[in-house]
Amino acid sequence: MSIEVFNESGRGEVNEEELIDVARYALWTLDVHPAAELSIHIVDLETMEDLHVRWMDLPGPTDVMSFPMDELTPGWGRKDAAEPSPAMLGDIMLCPDFAEGQAARAGHSLAHELDLLTVHGVLHLLGFDHVTPEEEQKMFALQNEILANWYDSQEERGVSFAPKPTGAGAFPSAADRDDTHGDIPGDTEPNS
Repeated sequence: MSIEVFNESGRGEVNEEELIDVARYALWTLDVHPAAELSIHIVDLETMEDLHVRWMDLPGPTDVMSFPMDELTPGWGRKDAAEPSPAMLGDIMLCPDFAEGQAARAGHSLAHELDLLTVHGVLHLLGFDHVTPEEEQKMFALQNEILANWYDSQEERGVSFAPKPTGAGAFPSAADRDDTHGDIPGDTEPNS
């Protein structure tokens, strides 16, 4: 699996190797073919706001956006599929400036928030969504399962990042995320 990270945010504390590892683990868990490729872009508030307005027609910045490649056929990414040539799954855009406020409201580190958002972005690239309550419940449960297992697997896999958070907001439901998804970056008050 080829995963590239482009840190265009000016935030040097973002651990790019950690984001690659959590994305690779999520793809492996979901049986995505090892020839798959994706890019993770770490961007500033202005860039994320521009993308959010341009592609979602929604005001202001957000935490994560995914841009899947359209030319992939259903079932392409499965490990048991015929051997494909390398194909790009898409791009994940992360905004640490926005995510920082969410992390503070949820009571965990920015690194954990970015790991969670990376898994969320991978799921979107693979066709998961949270438009209906049923989809939302399924996607967030899978997201939390993958992220918790990623933390639990680190020692066995010979990697070590931050310890698994234990706070109530560490593995949120969709309703919990609504409470921490602020409108103003850096604002620690939840939306009303």
